[in-house]
Amino acid sequence: MYKIVRRKNLNPTVTQMEIEAPLVAKKAKAGQFIILRADGDGERIPLTVAGANAKEGTVKIIFQIVGATTEKLNAKNAGEFISDFVGPLGKPTHIDGLKKVCVIGGGVGCAIAMPVAQALHAQGTEVTSIVGFRNKDLLILEDEFKACSSKLEVMTDDGSYGRHGNVTMPLKEMLEAGEKFDEIIAIGPLVMMKFVTLTAKPYGVPVTVSMNPIMIDGTGMCGGCRLTLNRDGKKITEFACVDGPDFNGYEVDFDEAMSRGRAYFDFERKAHEKACNLLKKGGNE
Repeated sequence: MYKIVRRKNLNPTVTQMEIEAPLVAKKAKAGQFIILRADGDGERIPLTVAGANAKEGTVKIIFQIVGATTEKLNAKNAGEFISDFVGPLGKPTHIDGLKKVCVIGGGVGCAIAMPVAQALHAQGTEVTSIVGFRNKDLLILEDEFKACSSKLEVMTDDGSYGRHGNVTMPLKEMLEAGEKFDEIIAIGPLVMMKFVTLTAKPYGVPVTVSMNPIMIDGTGMCGGCRLTLNRDGKKITEFACVDGPDFNGYEVDFDEAMSRGRAYFDFERKAHEKACNLLKKGGNE
């Protein structure tokens, strides 16, 4: 069992927790993830490591309430426990040797982008951050991005905060103005990462994207997290849990990934509704 040391509501649908997991905290790096179960009968879900404190032995996770498991997890308070917390899994984000990087986060993907930006800043890299949200109420981690970025652009779809528009707008402006980045690291919805990649392509800037497909065991055994990549004129299959979660954005078949990601949408929605009803009634079935 793993104790919830602290929890904080970042916005109405996004929660931050710090979990007591000293062995994970000792080894976790930016870009890696864990797999947890909220209770002994629950499903396994992957969540990115949003921060780790090896001295305290705690790991920070940030999650959006979208399904049954995240609803059950969100119902837990500091001092309570979750059943399983396995990791760190996946490969850390490659940051060595990068001098100037643009980090782009969309929505709850900012929870993954933020520790990457912090790790880059800590090694002396000049970081430009672009973050995007649907509206002001969904904004998260602005202060954290400000602290590790030489420049920060905040975008909202409805213009209620920051600039009106999506994250590709300031990126294109910077590239058109002659800004030179060693790499662009984009993390967020698949459609966002796809268009960030398309925006950067004419300028030849390397793009790294963080993929979070359907995932079960986290060791490459189930094949649920497979991705199709177009590499050197050939289609190949790799697995997000062991080969990623970071991939070359120019190689990813985003359309296939989006299609697979919608496969269980209706099932997850119904499971979420059932979990909400059980929690309201105090049930555990």
